[in-house]
Amino acid sequence: MSRKVFLGATTALTSLYISSLALGADSTAPRPETIVVTASPLTQDPDALAAIVESVDRGEILKQGGANLADALANIPGVTGSGFASGASRPVIRGFDSTRVKVLENGIGSFDVSDVGPDHGVPIDPLSAERIEVVRGAATLRYGSQAIGGVVNAINNRVPTALPEKPLQGEVNGTYGTNADARQGSGSLDGRLGQFAIHADGFDRHTGDYDTPRGEENNSFFHGDGYSLGSSYFFGDSRVGAAVVHYDSKYGIPGEDTYIDMRQTKEMLRSSFALGLGPLQTLSVEGGYADYQHSERDPSGAPQSTFKDREWDGRAEGLFGAMGPLSGAALGVQVENRDFSALGEGADYLLPTTTKTAAAFFFAEAPLSEKLRLQTGARIESVKLDGTPASGQPTSRDFTPGSVSAGLVFDASKAVRLGLTLSSAARAPGQTELFARGPHDGPGTFETGDPTLKVERANSLEGSVRVRLDKVRFDGSVWGAKFRDYIYGQLTGRTCDDEGNCVAGDSEGLRQLNYGQRDAKFWGVEGKSTIDLAESSAGKLQGEVLADYVRATLTGGENVPRIPPYHVGAGLDWDAGAYNANVLVKYSAAQNEVATAETRTAGFVSIDAQVGWRPWSAFPDLQLALVGRNLTDSVQRNAVALNKDEVILPGRDVRLLVRASF
Repeated sequence: MSRKVFLGATTALTSLYISSLALGADSTAPRPETIVVTASPLTQDPDALAAIVESVDRGEILKQGGANLADALANIPGVTGSGFASGASRPVIRGFDSTRVKVLENGIGSFDVSDVGPDHGVPIDPLSAERIEVVRGAATLRYGSQAIGGVVNAINNRVPTALPEKPLQGEVNGTYGTNADARQGSGSLDGRLGQFAIHADGFDRHTGDYDTPRGEENNSFFHGDGYSLGSSYFFGDSRVGAAVVHYDSKYGIPGEDTYIDMRQTKEMLRSSFALGLGPLQTLSVEGGYADYQHSERDPSGAPQSTFKDREWDGRAEGLFGAMGPLSGAALGVQVENRDFSALGEGADYLLPTTTKTAAAFFFAEAPLSEKLRLQTGARIESVKLDGTPASGQPTSRDFTPGSVSAGLVFDASKAVRLGLTLSSAARAPGQTELFARGPHDGPGTFETGDPTLKVERANSLEGSVRVRLDKVRFDGSVWGAKFRDYIYGQLTGRTCDDEGNCVAGDSEGLRQLNYGQRDAKFWGVEGKSTIDLAESSAGKLQGEVLADYVRATLTGGENVPRIPPYHVGAGLDWDAGAYNANVLVKYSAAQNEVATAETRTAGFVSIDAQVGWRPWSAFPDLQLALVGRNLTDSVQRNAVALNKDEVILPGRDVRLLVRASF
């Protein structure tokens, strides 16, 4: 199905539905804000799910201040970043990255090539997000086999989901940081014109090369900007809307002299129709199309490699009410198409590929007693990939991964809720794993895919506990996954030249990395707790504790490559209305459980703090904050980054943040 056919059919169906209902619609009353829970279409309460869903809000996103989604999620247990560059740090969840973590914007794909190489960024800036949700475990079934390790969903109002309460409202913010002379700002406007909601936003970010405790990190700059314009029309309890989003960035590759020049234009459609046809309550239709391109340029600006990606994704999901033993159910279909190509030196690494996916999925919930609920899900996909591996022979592969999950939610008491999830999830190999065939200068590797790879399958078990007492809040998980035919990229310890002549040792410029399959075992724990310590006229004092750990081995006891170490953190948060402050001390452990040809990574302690102030009670939406990161100026390296031996993370940074809304 072509992009024009898809968009045309969707528009026609939408127009027919509007024409049948709009004249009799009465939607003069403002609607409450829709809360999106990425993990499930059946509930708006993340605490009602067997698996734990974490999120960060707008305030935390602005305080973190990074140019990528992984920076914004730094304090969520179990989440790290690939850490390759300021503009390219893809989220890593429980040790899973790349083709196992799906990055979304409002449930629609990010449409980029960040899964092709760690030097490639995600064209979603945190400044455009109102909230970012992280889904781990079996709940990722909703978004496909490429989400087997987790989902990161950046949620914003670019396609409005509710009519604003005021005719015009908005936000502006600006930040200056001492490290890298960082300057960034963003603004957004939401307005109402009759039954139309209109949204516009834009951002600009400019940082130079950042400082480390050992000096300036050469070629670590980031320059980026973007904007969007969107609108939705509301009739009755239904809506239909669309948006156009543009993103530009230029960022350096630390340790190299090249930089990446990226741009993307994306179109998004989001609609929800209140049907009321028996048990079928709501039908949502969503989709998007993007034209993405980035060039890897030398210092003169001449392109060395150019990567292009044209991709679209469409999904429809019907929400059902109670039926027989079920309290609710959802049935959906999804179709995706991806055309990837590389020019210049990039063609030596990966020739053009096409990926086509069609899927159907189902979710249901049934009460088993007053305190026990069953949650189930299933997904079946058809995946077709066409490409050319190292043999030079055009190859087509077809896969049919199927996944199922079952979860139990038990209300042990009013304060304690337990969850147990059993799942069997499958993933088709990605284009790089199948068809990589040469030098990739960004990460400095010579990669060879395997066109005979099979579907990988993970059988997993996860237990969760939530505690909600008057003064204590705790979320924790214990999980394990056994993979059959786990796909991984393994450094061999050999190095190669651009033509693929490889030798033992490091005399050549590219590290040899081969893709293969072996059985593997993963297990881990993660938790986060907040405790009310004191409350008086001077304010409220809370304590916070967080921790995570993951262990991953291949058959035979070898370590899975690039697994993060454990983290432990503790902090205090004080809120006195006009003033607030917090401090977090976090220890990232040494990583000594390394794979072949990987080096060990030393542990480090990072201290972050911030002080906030609302200077005028008459304008409570004006906020000032002073934010400090890595205040001890410790030497930090990211254990999961391919370039960790050459690149040190930023040193001490102090930033002034101004935020105002109206």
